Amino acid sequence: MEFGILFTSHPNVDIEPYPHRGVHARVTSQIIAADALGYDCAWLAEHHFSNKYGIMPDVNVYMGYLAGLTKTIKLGAGIVTLPLNNPVRVVENAALLDILTNGRVSIGFGSGYRPYEFEGLGVPFEERRDIMEEALPLMLDLFTNQRATHKGKYFNITIPEGFEIFPQSIQQPYPPLYLAAATDRSLATAGEMGFGLMLSSLTPIADLAKDVAKYKEALERAPDHLRRNVAFGDIDVARWVYVAETDAQAKRDSEAGILRHFAAFDGKQTVGYLGTTRAKSGEVQQTTYDNINETTIIHGSPATVRDRIKDLHDKTGFTSMMLHFPPYYGSENTMKSLELFAKEVMPALRQTKQAAAE
Repeated sequence: MEFGILFTSHPNVDIEPYPHRGVHARVTSQIIAADALGYDCAWLAEHHFSNKYGIMPDVNVYMGYLAGLTKTIKLGAGIVTLPLNNPVRVVENAALLDILTNGRVSIGFGSGYRPYEFEGLGVPFEERRDIMEEALPLMLDLFTNQRATHKGKYFNITIPEGFEIFPQSIQQPYPPLYLAAATDRSLATAGEMGFGLMLSSLTPIADLAKDVAKYKEALERAPDHLRRNVAFGDIDVARWVYVAETDAQAKRDSEAGILRHFAAFDGKQTVGYLGTTRAKSGEVQQTTYDNINETTIIHGSPATVRDRIKDLHDKTGFTSMMLHFPPYYGSENTMKSLELFAKEVMPALRQTKQAAAE
């Protein structure tokens, strides 16, 4: 059972004023702290054009910068929005980053869910899943064979004999590859193509086990050559997690911030996403702290958080969890939460898994 942190490079516009350059120094300091605290992975999310969720147009540049600032923590792209990227460049960059980090890179892909990002980059939003499904096998071919000839609807690529993809990654046959999935279509794609599974922060806890079951069923259909992915069968769950000394203190520290953060997901900007995550179990309920803490987020004392994560693991069998948090708690509270989790939650859960294995 591994634990990482998911960073969307989301600015707190109240204290990181326009054009929000300060967000990157803050996130970098939190990643360096997470490395020192023993977290397993820092996942970085690609987003464009908006200060309402994230400012990170190129995770490759950022991971290259972090490679020299961190020691043991794995660096993950969570996610690369594949329809907005060229598959050849994705493969080249992943391999280079794997070398720069000495084999500490993981790559997650997704189809994207924010229409304005596609509009801004001139890519048809309604065709994003078709684009991704053409790109994925092409990308795996490039990783494995270092060359390809492909003529499709969205990509026309030829790397002929005498030329090949350079560099080649340390991790073989390629760095661990994941796919973010929230629909039956994407869950099937993740399993059948041998990707590790990344599950959204927004999916209600009650629905995660159903998604995992669909993924595992699809894994059975994966051909042998795709089972070589280091991440094959891995299940990575993202959750908003906040730890304080007591449940009441956790609510006092985080209630206003998490509700403000949830409000950013309403409306057109998340078309095609909320309908398959938050509303999965039926009608979206009124967003109150108590409601979302029961159904979606994991906030509370170390004991409460430990128990809820253990229960979630028992139900889903996840192999790793990404801790997600908005910027509105304040840097001091965020660091306290990360430290409490590292010292009082992680060790107990890892010991529980080790005892079960023995």
